[in-house]
Amino acid sequence: MEMFRLVLSDKFIWLLGGAVLLATLLPVSGAAVGIANMAVAVAVFWIFLLHGIRLERHEVVAGFRNWKLQGTIFGFVFGAMLAIGYGLSVLLDNHVMPMIAIGFLYLGCLPSTVQSAASYTAIARGNVGASVVAAATVNLSSIVLSPVLFALFASSVGIIITAGSFIKIITMLFIPFVIGQVIQRWARPWVLRNKDLTGWADRLAISLAVYVAFSGAVVAGVWHSVPSDQFMLVGVAIVAMLVLAFGGAWLLGGMLGFPRDDRKTLLFGGAQKSVAVGAPLAAILFPAETAGFLMIPLLFYHLSSLTLSAPLAIILARD
Repeated sequence: MEMFRLVLSDKFIWLLGGAVLLATLLPVSGAAVGIANMAVAVAVFWIFLLHGIRLERHEVVAGFRNWKLQGTIFGFVFGAMLAIGYGLSVLLDNHVMPMIAIGFLYLGCLPSTVQSAASYTAIARGNVGASVVAAATVNLSSIVLSPVLFALFASSVGIIITAGSFIKIITMLFIPFVIGQVIQRWARPWVLRNKDLTGWADRLAISLAVYVAFSGAVVAGVWHSVPSDQFMLVGVAIVAMLVLAFGGAWLLGGMLGFPRDDRKTLLFGGAQKSVAVGAPLAAILFPAETAGFLMIPLLFYHLSSLTLSAPLAIILARD
């Protein structure tokens, strides 16, 4: 019962599910697309402005003191997970729609979650401080590293990320983050006092990006042009990725001789993937109809990993 309570109480799961459902029933189309894209641009700016305000610089600096754990999490997120995503995209090529297959590569390039990783590490009685620092480090790095990695590997399958796209990334992700860091001294106390308000605003902004992207996929015929057997293949690939990610992170922690608390941190900080970065970045790199197909593996994996993390955290908390 506690497992179901944890899953059902995660409001972000409901928001993301609601965004997909709303896009299916009432997708953005016609003249409203331009307005929706402008709203997404504002939402993306807001998301990364908040990231800049929330992330204290000393957290990242402190993280390097436990260099072995932090380096392992960083390497697992951008190395092992990238390899898994790339491998699955190659295996699925010619079996599912090209942009869905590429979506697994895109998924592998993304950072881990921030709030969820720390929350489930806390429930599992792991090293919460290290989890927060690791999430901060990989998410800060992802502003540049995720699009660069994706551009490098996607070019091998014919997806070219233009210089214009990188300029948009700098404008919509890096600049608001820097502004957030500059005004942090004055803005952070207000953000901390209004955690509920800013938390909801953050989640709604991410959900808006998901809604507009998936609307494009719905208008392009995702539920009609993608056969059911392809969705089944995606489901099987998601399960395989979950097993490799969570199993691999746990085994790697043991092989490296980490204390059990640090292994829990590696598990949740390494195996989860962030839709908070993935949805805005997809909206910048691709038009909505393309971004919607690209995000299918991300949405499936994100929701599945959160659902899996609940029972794992409860089990691990018992030892």
